[in-house]
Amino acid sequence: MTDPSSAQPAPPGCPAHTDAVRLGGLEYQQTPSQLYRALRREHGAVAPVLLDGDIPAWLVLGYSEVTYVTGHDELFARDSRRWNQWENIPADWPLLPYVGHQPSVLFTEGDEHRRRAGVITQALEGVDQFELARNCQLIADRLIADFAGSGQAELMTGYAHALPMRAVVQMCGMPTSGEDTQQLVEDLRISLDAAEGDDPVAAYGRVGERLRQLVKDKRASPGPDVTSRMLLHPAGLTDEEIVQDLISVIAAAQQPTANWICNTLRLLLTDERFAVNVSGGRLSVGEALNEALWLDTPTQNFIGRWAVRDTQLGGRQIRAGDCLVLGLAAANTDPQIWPDAHVGAENAAHLSFSNGEHRCPYPAPLLADVMARTAVETLLERLPDLVLSVEPETLTWRPSIWMRGLTALPVRFTPVVQ
Repeated sequence: MTDPSSAQPAPPGCPAHTDAVRLGGLEYQQTPSQLYRALRREHGAVAPVLLDGDIPAWLVLGYSEVTYVTGHDELFARDSRRWNQWENIPADWPLLPYVGHQPSVLFTEGDEHRRRAGVITQALEGVDQFELARNCQLIADRLIADFAGSGQAELMTGYAHALPMRAVVQMCGMPTSGEDTQQLVEDLRISLDAAEGDDPVAAYGRVGERLRQLVKDKRASPGPDVTSRMLLHPAGLTDEEIVQDLISVIAAAQQPTANWICNTLRLLLTDERFAVNVSGGRLSVGEALNEALWLDTPTQNFIGRWAVRDTQLGGRQIRAGDCLVLGLAAANTDPQIWPDAHVGAENAAHLSFSNGEHRCPYPAPLLADVMARTAVETLLERLPDLVLSVEPETLTWRPSIWMRGLTALPVRFTPVVQ
């Protein structure tokens, strides 16, 4: 999106989107906060936008409006089969992994959603947070050992991405390494954050196949893991329901947590408020983790909600079946809640884990915090003189309107002999 104020022609059947703007483009990737401000000036708290292929939707920018949408499932529901644009969606549409209806907890509503979310909640509650922290520290130590002697590293791929991947698959009962596990994580990345040339629909299919095998294995031989607890839950979910819900759990835990880790490290390494004696400074790390959720939230936009009936939101007429994209990053920086443009790091009322019945189920945010906090603190303790090896302004963000994460975070430090 090069000019957020430029109007685009509306596709056939597009509801009141004659002034819609396309989501995408280099400017959006690198400076989305500026574009959110421009969209607010032009359109207010709810902006008409065009998704891939010029498919119309609404981007909800306001904090109050996102909170309202996520708190009123009777008006804005999760079952994407309500969408009034399905006739315009091609079979290879790149966003199908996000919106194509699946027998997953993500698309359930009412009592069925509470049943499915309850299974996930109890399975996650079985994760010992102290054991998770110990496992994450062991994983961190092994990853750091791989590059500690060289005095330099690229932390996004070599650390921030790898640590939650290993921790999450271990929680679910899979081996933490090996070609099979690596392929699963790569396919999850492609399905949720495809780069040019990737096939997200095919990748999503491979993820399902791998997890079907995991569920089959755990059905035959359960263990102390999330998958087994879901299988043994008295709610009696089918194998396919568990596969789909595992996809949701792993996808929600792995890449967003990796981005959270890396975005926090970027803040610690580039912001002078954290640059003084940050090594081992647990309070500073905690503040940086929280501030990263406000200013560079790992999931910046989420698709979505679908209007159950004609209604109004933010002064806009929303028609039954319209798609609403939740602008979590825009809402977190809404000037209505931060009128002086200063985000208070001590405030935890951000929407980074969404809101309402479909927010990340408890205790998922706590487990993500354990992984992210352990990753950051362990790295800074092991490599106390860690600094960026490039100028901060040269860091670039991944080309995604959905996720907020760096393409790379190169650093240098005094080599450590293991």
